[in-house]
This record gives sequence, C-alpha cells and structure tokens, in this order.
Amino acid sequence: MIFNCFTMNVPSHIYHGTWRHPENQLADFNSFETWSGLARKLEEGKFDAMFFADILGIDPAYDGKWDAYFEQGLHMPCNDTFTLCTALAAVTRDLGFVFTSSILSEHPFSFAKKVSTLDHISGGRIGWNIVTSVTENAARNFGHESIVPHDQRYDWADEYMEVLYKLWEGSWEDDALLADRQSGIFSDHTKVHRINHAGSRYRVQGPHLVSPSPQRTPMLYQAGASPRGSRFAAQHAEGTFVLYPNVGGARIGIGKTREIARQNGRDPDDLKFIQGLSFVVGSTMEEAQRKAAEIDEWVSYEGLAAHVSRDMGVDLSHLDPDQPVDESGLDGLQGYARMIEIGKQNGDKATVKEVANALSYNCRIVGTPESIADELELWQDAGISGVNMICQLHPATYVDFIDHVTPVLQERGLAQRDYAEGPLRRKVFGKSARLPATHRGAAFRNLSAVVRTPAE
Repeated sequence: MIFNCFTMNVPSHIYHGTWRHPENQLADFNSFETWSGLARKLEEGKFDAMFFADILGIDPAYDGKWDAYFEQGLHMPCNDTFTLCTALAAVTRDLGFVFTSSILSEHPFSFAKKVSTLDHISGGRIGWNIVTSVTENAARNFGHESIVPHDQRYDWADEYMEVLYKLWEGSWEDDALLADRQSGIFSDHTKVHRINHAGSRYRVQGPHLVSPSPQRTPMLYQAGASPRGSRFAAQHAEGTFVLYPNVGGARIGIGKTREIARQNGRDPDDLKFIQGLSFVVGSTMEEAQRKAAEIDEWVSYEGLAAHVSRDMGVDLSHLDPDQPVDESGLDGLQGYARMIEIGKQNGDKATVKEVANALSYNCRIVGTPESIADELELWQDAGISGVNMICQLHPATYVDFIDHVTPVLQERGLAQRDYAEGPLRRKVFGKSARLPATHRGAAFRNLSAVVRTPAE
C-alpha cells in the first residue's frame, strides 16, 4: 500500500484545537526544522510522500463570519507549500513531495516552468494535487468578481491541463537535448516545438523553456468527489484522494470511478485511490483508547464544524450536533449522510456531528499495531491503494505509526521495506517514470507536425 503523510503548512489542519497540546509542534509551523525533522522520519519509515494541502482564500463560512478560522488557527495563517517542498527535497533522497496548486493561482506557462525545474532538482520526486478552488475570497484575490460555477471550473481545468501536457510532453522531443561538447551544440532546435495553443482561456505559443525533467509531467493527484470531479479524475488523475467514511462507501465509490476511467479509455489500474485515515496506536486496545480520549480533550468541535462548513458550503453553526441530517433541511449534506449510513449496521440516520467529523473521527482507527493492520486489510479489499495519513499530534502521530505499526505492515506485505529506484511515478506504479500511453496527456507527445516559425 501507498503511505503518504497528509499535512499542511499551517498551525491546524484537520484535528482543530490540538495545536495547543504540549506534544504538538505545529505552533512552530513557520520553522523549517518542524518540517525537516518530520521528512527525515517519514523517509526512515519508507513513506512514499508528503502530501501538502493548501488554500488561496478564506470565506466567512461559519456563522456568517471568518472569526473561527483565525481563532482556531484553522488553515490561517497559511504558508506556500511549493516553497516548502523545494526546501524539503534538498534534505531527503527518496521521499516524494505532493504540493497543492489551483488553476486559479498561476498561468500554466509559468507554472510548467516552475514544476519542471523542481522535478529536475528533486530527481523526479514531485507530484501535483490539482484543485479548482471553491472560495469567493480566492477568486477575488486573483482579480475575479466571483468564483466560476462548479462544472465550468472543471472545463477551465481541462484546458489548463491541455496547455501543460503540450508543454511538458510535446514541446521537447526525447533526444532534443544534446550537450555535445565536441560539436558545440547543446540542443537540437529542430526537435524543440512551439505548442501554438489557442483556447477559450489561454493563448500560449511556446516552446516550453525547460528541457524534459525525469517525469516530464509530475505525478497527478486530484480529489473531486462530484460527478464532474470524478470524470476529471478519471481522465487526468493518477492518484485520487478519497475520504470515504467507511469501508462500504469506499467499495461503492471506487468501483464507480474505476468504471468511469475504463469508459475514458484508461487502464483502471493506472488510478490509485488514497484514503484519508488517522490512527491512534497503543500496545493494548485499552492504552490506545486512553490515548485517543486524551487527544479528544483538546479537539474543538467548533473548529471541525467550521472546516466542514467551508468545504461543503453549508453553515453548521446553528445546527444541533445530535440532530439527524434528514431533519436539518439542508440538501447539501444529504449525499455525504447517505455515505455515512452505508457503514452503519443498525440503520441509524447520520447526524450533523457525524458530518462535522467527516475529515476526522469518521476516518480514525484506534487500536494495536495488529488490529490496525487488520483494519487496513479490510480497506485494501474495498479497493483503496493506500493511505493519506492525517495528523493529530505533529510529529507524534507519524512517529507512533512508523515505530510500531509499519513493522507489522511490512511483515504482512502491506508496506514497503525499501524504496524502489527512480522518480516518484516509477516508485508508486513500478513502471515507467512517464505517463502511461493510455493517459490523456500522452496524446500530446507528438508535436513535431505542428507548424513552427523560426526562433525569434
């Protein structure tokens, strides 16, 4: 299974309130040592990657205000993840780094140059979590009157990806870079092509200014759960971040997305499903439950509810946490409520509190190393390819898992004992460092037939 550290360069990512815990180092999230120490530990534990979330704006989504986000340290302040990944790549050898970047924040030409450079200097250890941004504040921070409607954002993302594929995959032929000291020719200009893209949002002549990096296109992640988002993932993503509330929901949702991928001409095995999970580890079940209860004393329900209110676009501030979702009158919660109910054995209805716990307690496993391994086998049987591990205490959550659970997983063949050679995509898939031939981006490799003008 794939194991990623799921985190964010902020004081509070998922388990809000725990930044106050005396063992939690995230109050020092601005310090490079806070992150470099974790990266080295993850590499020691043979984790595949650090997966960084990010945001571009903050809406007044909880009780009509933004107060809770600042008071709780809830993704605010928020530092740039790409910059941190660049620094962490320099102090590691095999660990991958997946950063989040929105189509809203940067023109694809400059983005392509930046990412190719990092892929070069990291030895190909880079992944990109593609997001389209959902907040009005994010849109206004980049000069737009309001956020583009949901499905139109994915249409925009499709063109954004087309420009990038042309730059990353097609602009330079494989043998264009010569660096021939004898002839004095560094690059063969006949094998470097303009892309001449003209679309509804972008006009990019090209060529790409960076020679082909180890992966060309970074490993691609995406987390859309809507029908349009799932279609985008099926076309573009290689790793899709999922947050199913239980094994039953995972089995149904993963099966549907794999079928969409098949309909889009892709090998469904070329799409990895990475489930968000957190863990509390104890030598006995009693110890694990005691540790979980101690952590819970620091968790803020208001922080959890404010986070989900922003992400789901539904304000939970005035709802009774114990109220069944069906009685709330809010249609925006119904889909997730049905997913929670799939895993219930007694037929009980999902409550508002369970929705507020969507990112935290619904996806937490408390137990011994052996019982946690048993649970992960069930998740794997449901179709997940790996775990984006959510932090409760930084870095204790990861240290406990690596020191106590990872050896059990390795013994069962559920976790790698060592890294494979090569770039991130080769490490994860065991195949080429390049996009597979069935991936949508591979169709843009042959730009040699594009009419070119002489370099100016």
